[in-house]
Amino acid sequence: MTPAPIHTPMKAPISARETAQSFVLIRLGERRFAVPAPQVAELVAPSRIFRFPHKSPEVEGVILRRGRMIPISDIADRLNGKKLTTRRFFLLATRRFAGQLDWIAVPVSGDCELITTDMMEAGPNDSPHVAGWLSHGGEVIEVLHLSVLTPGPAEQPAPISSPNFAEALP
Repeated sequence: MTPAPIHTPMKAPISARETAQSFVLIRLGERRFAVPAPQVAELVAPSRIFRFPHKSPEVEGVILRRGRMIPISDIADRLNGKKLTTRRFFLLATRRFAGQLDWIAVPVSGDCELITTDMMEAGPNDSPHVAGWLSHGGEVIEVLHLSVLTPGPAEQPAPISSPNFAEALP
């Protein structure tokens, strides 16, 4: 009689592995999303928004916090199809653009919760703004990639050369 073969569990591919991390759950309208906790600087009460003329529709204005001008980006519009009508907090988070770390303020409509859980990494068919997925309290929650959802520093326009008025004189 031959012994039964020993079955060892197969390792999941890297894209499907889970890793325990801390996340801040935020409510944007009717849905909850997650942001990796190391990216979250603080939650602040809504404060005065400074608006000024600019060409970036994703930036609503700026708030002043700890000596910084922090742009506000209502990402709920891109995730849920409508802007938030009520705001309870601003989530101040960091994101990376062009190798630099900068800050963004995201309006949040409900309570926030800090959790530690396993994250399933995003797959090739997921939207670019999805960094991964978590399961918490019976919900499947998207982990947001804020650098994709929020506008980055604008490209610097090419310098305009000043006209040579001496050449225009007769």
